[in-house]
Amino acid sequence: MTMHQQAHDPRPETISGQGADGAERPALVLTAEQEREVERQLQVFQRGTAEIVPVEALTAKLRRSVATGQPLRLKLGMDPSSPDIHLGHTVVLQKIRQLQAFGHLCHLIIGDFTGRIGDPTGKSETRRQLSEEEVNANARTYVQQVLKVLDPARTMIVRNADWLAPLTFADVIRLAATLTVARMLEREDFAKRFAENRPIHIHEFFYPLMQAYDSVYLQTDVEFGGTDQKFNLLMGRALQREFGQEPQVAVMMPILEGLDGVQKMSKSLGNYIGIDEPPHEMWGKVMSIPDALMPKYYELLSGMTLEELQALQRGLQNGSVHPRDAKLRLAHELVARFHGPDAAAEAAQRWQTVFQEGALPADIPERTVQPGPVWIVKALVDLGLAPSNSEARRAIEQGGVRINGEKWTDATAPLDLTDGMVIQLGKRKFVRCRVK
Repeated sequence: MTMHQQAHDPRPETISGQGADGAERPALVLTAEQEREVERQLQVFQRGTAEIVPVEALTAKLRRSVATGQPLRLKLGMDPSSPDIHLGHTVVLQKIRQLQAFGHLCHLIIGDFTGRIGDPTGKSETRRQLSEEEVNANARTYVQQVLKVLDPARTMIVRNADWLAPLTFADVIRLAATLTVARMLEREDFAKRFAENRPIHIHEFFYPLMQAYDSVYLQTDVEFGGTDQKFNLLMGRALQREFGQEPQVAVMMPILEGLDGVQKMSKSLGNYIGIDEPPHEMWGKVMSIPDALMPKYYELLSGMTLEELQALQRGLQNGSVHPRDAKLRLAHELVARFHGPDAAAEAAQRWQTVFQEGALPADIPERTVQPGPVWIVKALVDLGLAPSNSEARRAIEQGGVRINGEKWTDATAPLDLTDGMVIQLGKRKFVRCRVK
């Protein structure tokens, strides 16, 4: 099947009451009960979202879905650029899971083709292209982790290499002919790089085009992403229109700030909470979330009803709810969701032992070391407590390193490793040294 044949295949659920851009025609009449169901689903769609483009088309699509009993086709694309996902990724996953409860279906696209290029969104320079082996290795963990949130029965996992790789060069030229360079330069990151005379490689222009073609191929009703993905999501609407399809609705979720309280949660920034991290690590990180971010974390990550969330916000504002207690509740919910209730109970006990009572945890991991002096920075990296010399040095200078309970502040001094020595970085990382 050619690119154009696939794109123009008629949709089985399209009915005469649906206009070209999701605008409702008078022919579609719903019962009062169906109208209430549309409103109920619309409220779930809208809660916590940053923007929906256009809301009118979403309402029309929901009315058609309720009237015909045909689920909407939801789409989420994830490029496996690293082996793990974090809580920032789960913001949109959580929203889709809520909608799956109404029977809607999700196409989860593992971007094994787009991931080799890398999304230029928010980047000030061209991203390193990943190898096929790297992408495939990362994709395996993505699927396992994503299905901790999404309903497996209503999730269809697909890889966009299945339809992007077979395209001929002539197909690619036809796709490229639907867009202009001026339109591409509307992207803030491209425009900024162009203005600053920094390179923009041609292949980067193809990323939003390929993501848009995913929507054409899958005939998507609603695509989800963060607010930083708006250009890519709207590109899907434009390309579907070019191929004679009903344009998708773009639903954008807020960006979740990381533990620093300022920047987007990111592994590269080290301000993330990974969903596959050990339970006690996840618990400790949740407890370090800035107080001011607690309402937002609850809104985007918890299962609270709107009424419960409003009550929590009032309590935090008037002082009847202590931020620590709110964090404890959120930590328990998140650890239980990703690791189970028993793990949550154990993590709670460990946190109380270590941070409230000041005792060392009972299960400190042990590492075999050579006895004698070693540069403290090198020791922290070699023992896996810090990812790099710069991170180790920063932790020492900020007072985050303890040796046998005593603060260590000299990043240049040697450390004399001895049997049984406990080295601590931050509030959650411990290692006990064992001499060979």
